[in-house]
Amino acid sequence: MKELYHPSLFPLSEGINSEDYVVATYMVAGGAQADIVAKSAALAIEQSSGSWYAIPGETAEIRARSAAKVIGIYSVPNYELIAQLPKDQPRYYVLRVAFPWINFYDNIPLMLSSVIGNIASMPNLKLLDLEFPESYLLQFKGPKFGIDGLRKLMNIPERPILNNMIKPCTGITPSEGAELFYNASVGGVDWIKDDELIAGSPAFSPLEKRVKAYMEAAKRADVEKGEMTLFTANVTDEIVRLRDNAYRAIEAGANAIMVNVFGIGFSALRMLAEDPNINVPICVHTCYGGAQTVAPNQGMSTEVAQKLIRLCGGDMSLNVAPSAKFNALQEKFVRTWQIGYSQMSHIKQTFNLVGGGVTPGMVPYLMNTLGNDIIIGVGAGIHGHSMGPKAGATAFRQSIDATMKGIDLTEAAKTQPELAAAIKTWGIYGVDDYDKLYDLES
Repeated sequence: MKELYHPSLFPLSEGINSEDYVVATYMVAGGAQADIVAKSAALAIEQSSGSWYAIPGETAEIRARSAAKVIGIYSVPNYELIAQLPKDQPRYYVLRVAFPWINFYDNIPLMLSSVIGNIASMPNLKLLDLEFPESYLLQFKGPKFGIDGLRKLMNIPERPILNNMIKPCTGITPSEGAELFYNASVGGVDWIKDDELIAGSPAFSPLEKRVKAYMEAAKRADVEKGEMTLFTANVTDEIVRLRDNAYRAIEAGANAIMVNVFGIGFSALRMLAEDPNINVPICVHTCYGGAQTVAPNQGMSTEVAQKLIRLCGGDMSLNVAPSAKFNALQEKFVRTWQIGYSQMSHIKQTFNLVGGGVTPGMVPYLMNTLGNDIIIGVGAGIHGHSMGPKAGATAFRQSIDATMKGIDLTEAAKTQPELAAAIKTWGIYGVDDYDKLYDLES
């Protein structure tokens, strides 16, 4: 028998104790005559107990305990006959490989090194999903607040939460940012965050000064509008400064913090989320994530990334909207939301922050697609409003209110000049040509 065909490497899923394994699902491609069975076994061994060549030290006992197991090989299309095979075209497969999690325990970097480590350099291989058993999930705390906790904190029981990121993105002083903050907040924004491009404590905007200036603006706005404003300070930095930044931001008054998770790593997010002294919500920005997720045949899927964000404690996480600035596929948009929202053992939900070129004219589409349990994230759609950021925020609240009441935006705009001005500038999604708005997409 060929060693790489041995049944011990290919148990049925019914033949393993599912609580002992994290299951990885991959899409792979190979030539028309590729030996996908042997290739799958080689992949599993390479990423667990063995190497590219048989080594004497990999005993039967070690392989039984630590080798990954191939529990599914599926050709797409599912050919049965040699005569059906395409000529001079690659064949595509879905592989399911079960990794004994004793190999990497709750060590996220080691887990990623196992499931998408060396094989990430193979052409035409993408990690589509990771399935975690209850026994593995119990090692993680997940988000401190989640959707329910954030709604209680902000006293917003039903409607979508309106978020704004300060624009200009970077280069502004604390006093300049505070003025923009105040105008957006008093216009109806619930939650304002630093942009992903300003973080830590740059010379032009020291962390404590920025937080204190913005929180003072929040207090002024809150008195006027009778609502609470959440401020998220971006504490992203070198890892040795990360926890200290979070402590300093909270001590200065920030009632939430943010990290650029692909810059700092999932484990750094987990470190902050599981710190008992960090008792504020954590927003996760996914910039740079496209370098790992966007390639259709390489890297890992957005679904995997969002699952890890939730596992490691992200209370809110960015989800790029379709037909906006980066034109995400609707199925990816919906699946990313579902991964934050659906049941995951004891792990609380992650609130989906829908962003990337959102305007008031997109609100009905977003709410009709995903419901009210979303955060509508807006930058230029507020600060670029022709009547100013206060009116820009008001236009979004008007759009949200109209959609919740089932009123068409065109009708609502007849008596609401802020909404009317936004629609005149940007249009309504599904009615007007949205793609013309975004130079990045074109």
